[in-house]
Amino acid sequence: MKRSLILLPFLAPVVAMAQTATPQQPGMLEALFPFVIMFVILYFVLLRPQMRKQKEHQSFVTSIKRGDEIITQTGILGRIEGLTEQFVTLEIADGVRIKMLRSQVAGSAQSVIQAAQKDSTKK
Repeated sequence: MKRSLILLPFLAPVVAMAQTATPQQPGMLEALFPFVIMFVILYFVLLRPQMRKQKEHQSFVTSIKRGDEIITQTGILGRIEGLTEQFVTLEIADGVRIKMLRSQVAGSAQSVIQAAQKDSTKK
């Protein structure tokens, strides 16, 4: 009995607030607003740059031609010797040719070499 008398002054405001406050349910727009904001942030931070990069890669892959020096996704440097719609024949050394998917071309070898030279001059 003595314990309940000690806690009673601390519980009185809580009980009074519970009795007087009527809980309000948030509206449909108020409930969805945080999710809309998160989606907009994700779109501009992740999705949009990824789509732009994918579009640039696709245009590069369609514009390659015989004789271009490229680098593959696995890091192999070579010169294009043959092209089809799906495949690229790449010469990686004298007389050594490999056939690979066209989508596995990462980029131009010149851009990779220039980026490596910039990194070495920074250090």
